[in-house]
Amino acid sequence: MRIIVVDDDKLVSLSLKTILESGGKIKVEAIGESGEEAIALYEKFQPDVALMDIRMGKMSGIEAGERILSSFPDAKILYLTTFSDDEYIIKALNMGAKGYILKQDFEGIPAALEAVVSGQSVFGSGISGKLPELLRAKEKFDFKKHNISDKEQTIIELVAAGLSNREIAGKLFLGEGTVRNYISSLLEKLGLRDRTQLAIFYYTSIKN
Repeated sequence: MRIIVVDDDKLVSLSLKTILESGGKIKVEAIGESGEEAIALYEKFQPDVALMDIRMGKMSGIEAGERILSSFPDAKILYLTTFSDDEYIIKALNMGAKGYILKQDFEGIPAALEAVVSGQSVFGSGISGKLPELLRAKEKFDFKKHNISDKEQTIIELVAAGLSNREIAGKLFLGEGTVRNYISSLLEKLGLRDRTQLAIFYYTSIKN
């Protein structure tokens, strides 16, 4: 796995490089110290994952991530930060990041990177506990205006709650392939990219 690490504390980046490469499965192609460097390094190396801090000088990790995704829509960005503020979580996920974990969860970073490469979204322990509250639905929202059926609404709610396709299939007595088809249809219907954005749609739509 090829990654880049970007953090405005160079000592943190160098430490992460040492830790991550020690297992022999991860290659840190380069380290950077700013959002601008993150963009340049991503363009140069096009890594499997960009591991980035949030707060960095003039250009934040969020801004850098948005710029990267505008040029490379399939880019996988995993945020590593000391901040667990709700606003940062929503911004990171809404712009298409694949995960948001706290620096104190450093022992779980290799596994988080592997999960992101395999197509999953990951959240550290300090983040995952916030998601149910952030993604809780309100009955007053009218899903019908988005041409979303009752069953589709239920599937969105279960995706937002963090259930896998297999778990959703078990709860709704559907085939796993059927659940995948429902989710693909919802993504197309709503103009969304992936399950993470579907969960964020669920949150942001009920807040507006």
